[in-house]
Amino acid sequence: MRSARLALYVHIPFCRAKCPYCDFNSYAGLEGLMAPYVDALITEMALWRDTIRQTRVTTVFFGGGTPSFLPLAETERIFAALRRSFRLAPHAEITVEANPGSADSARLDGLRRLGFNRLSLGVQSFQDDELGLLGRIHSAAEAREAYRAARRAGFENVNFDLIYGLPGQPLAAWQRTLAEAIALRPEHLSLYALALEEGTPLADDVAGGRLPAPDPDLAADMYLRAGEALAEAGYQQYEISNWALPSRRCRHNLVYWDNEAYLGLGAGAHSCLGGFRFAAVRDPARYIREVTAASAEPPAEGLPAFPAGLRHLETVEEVSQARAIAETAILGLRLAEGVSLTAFRRRFGLSLLSAYGPAVAELTALGLLERANGRLRLTPRGRLLGNEAFVRFLPDK
Repeated sequence: MRSARLALYVHIPFCRAKCPYCDFNSYAGLEGLMAPYVDALITEMALWRDTIRQTRVTTVFFGGGTPSFLPLAETERIFAALRRSFRLAPHAEITVEANPGSADSARLDGLRRLGFNRLSLGVQSFQDDELGLLGRIHSAAEAREAYRAARRAGFENVNFDLIYGLPGQPLAAWQRTLAEAIALRPEHLSLYALALEEGTPLADDVAGGRLPAPDPDLAADMYLRAGEALAEAGYQQYEISNWALPSRRCRHNLVYWDNEAYLGLGAGAHSCLGGFRFAAVRDPARYIREVTAASAEPPAEGLPAFPAGLRHLETVEEVSQARAIAETAILGLRLAEGVSLTAFRRRFGLSLLSAYGPAVAELTALGLLERANGRLRLTPRGRLLGNEAFVRFLPDK
């Protein structure tokens, strides 16, 4: 299973508290599983070692959950195993997500010493009432202090996650959060419209009338205002939801948007590797059991390139050529620069315009797509209506 480069994702599913809007694979109250979970992660890395040891790992991303909630000693064990099992590039981008409520100076100092060189802070808002609505365990003051502590620890590449389009959120409150974020000057900002995920407490509160439904038109206005403010402050929008100072784009996420190879480690982690997409079981306790019980069984039928013992995989799908073409087009269109027509032809041996001629013509006429500098990209209006464009590229099956 060979690839010129590889991105690694490490999933840490533990949280101090589960936020009411979150449907990620994360859990509160499972601190007793932390050490055995780390043992299982180390075992899973060893399973992959012989298969991809010659592949250069260019980015690593610890996500969750709340990776900063994991005891530093456990994080150190994971980091040591990563270095043993994989060939990290000398200047690999190594990101860790952190909640400002679990990111004190000592923790951030330790993470930086381990080798993390990029920090993603889940700030979400600088308004305390909004943080309360979102069930966050930190205050706006704690978010500011976490950022200052990160700088003192030596982090020179920091991202803020921010959420807009909350129930009852006025435009002025969003602008205050954005202005404060810009004033702090992180290298990167990820802005996400709130999604009411089925089964989450926040979605239930809206459905039950206890909270007003988010206003999609207001959310669109917030998105547009954010783009204007960030551009004025020198941030470059390089993806639908992401802005960065020059040369500070998230290299790990660019692997996803370029539809290149990545390996996910941990409970519920997803991978795209060797012509397959696959995902591990979501439940952390089951993940531990399955990885621990891994044996030298032959690879599953139809998966000759997989290492033996991957009992913890819950779903495995071979990616057809048609699906690879569609996914490359859709993911590439998320980028502000769009899809290179030359690179697309080189990769698949066909023209994107001939493969999707009617869809491209229709979306161009609707003002959602445009061609520029040898690329096909979304227009500013298309970024607001991206799903309307993406669905036109999906394969029939």
